[in-house]
Amino acid sequence: MKITPFGVELWLNEFEDRARLNLAETSISALSTRELLELIGAGQAQVDELLDARLSYGHIPGSPRLRAAIAATYRTVAAERVLLAHGTIGANHLAHLVLTGADDHVVTFAPSYDQHAAIAESIGAETTVLPLAAENRYLPDLEQLRAAVRDNTQLICLTNPNNPTGTLIPTEMLREIVEIARAKDAYVLVDEVYRGVEAEGVTPTESIADLYEKGIATGGVSKAFSLPGLRVGWVVVPDGLQADFGDQRDYSIISVGVLDDLLASIALEHREVLLERSRGIINRNRRIVEEWLAEEPRASWIAPDAGSAALLRLETSVDSRTFAKRLLETHGVLLTPGSAFGVEGHYRLGYTCSEETLREGLRLINASL
Repeated sequence: MKITPFGVELWLNEFEDRARLNLAETSISALSTRELLELIGAGQAQVDELLDARLSYGHIPGSPRLRAAIAATYRTVAAERVLLAHGTIGANHLAHLVLTGADDHVVTFAPSYDQHAAIAESIGAETTVLPLAAENRYLPDLEQLRAAVRDNTQLICLTNPNNPTGTLIPTEMLREIVEIARAKDAYVLVDEVYRGVEAEGVTPTESIADLYEKGIATGGVSKAFSLPGLRVGWVVVPDGLQADFGDQRDYSIISVGVLDDLLASIALEHREVLLERSRGIINRNRRIVEEWLAEEPRASWIAPDAGSAALLRLETSVDSRTFAKRLLETHGVLLTPGSAFGVEGHYRLGYTCSEETLREGLRLINASL
């Protein structure tokens, strides 16, 4: 099976380890195990639980404890509909393997996470990629979507909040997307890994799993919960598809690590503490970027609604990859060039690092400009 190279991951694989100031990272200031346990006020009993955990394969679909904790983050989801995967990236991949076939049509959007178009194309599905425009705040154009769907449209794919723009599709628009999908009996797959970390004053959006009987929500602990090293993700499966997802999953995943499962359970049982920390970092750092933008006329953005990333527009005399490489080589600052997303002249800014890293990184971007 041939697949298009993953532009974002190729860039990060090549350059991330060289960075002194990483402004390409999109997890929210990742926690250590010690910091996680201190943040939730863990006692000796929880430390002993970790030390005494038997390092077997554990529960194949995920422990009942973790699946229940995940289900509790939704309004209508039962734990039996939750299956674990290796990160949200694994959950998205699993959904495509189950639902997408060579005779199907898939609709997705750009800029977005490259998985949805590339995996569908590799399977042989016909894929329509609709543009997200800055003048529309990177929200889907519903008239374009209505015109794009067909009788054989199997899947409509979204990221919400969007990666890399940070735009949040409001619940009312999601309901309209559901009606477009329902008219064609299509599934809607929404990567919701940044769900729960909205900027101050932004109304949270409902999950697709709570809005549509054929809605498939994917998520994980990597971004909003600041635990990317656990590699715990999940997919919320519509009723009736559990066996199909389980069969496909058996060939690729088996189980997540026992300690990963246990730490993710502990984290999600204290999710509001973690989300409060994440929202605090987002709002603090968002203000820092806005102050910098007010003083830097060669830079601008569409202010992100949620999540940890945004698209930064920079006025330069060279293409985005050349500028990003020069910025890294000269100053040790890493951004992700817009060329990796098909948005030239822009850069994905991961702005939820430490305050010191962000301020120094922005100062050095200014120097490079």
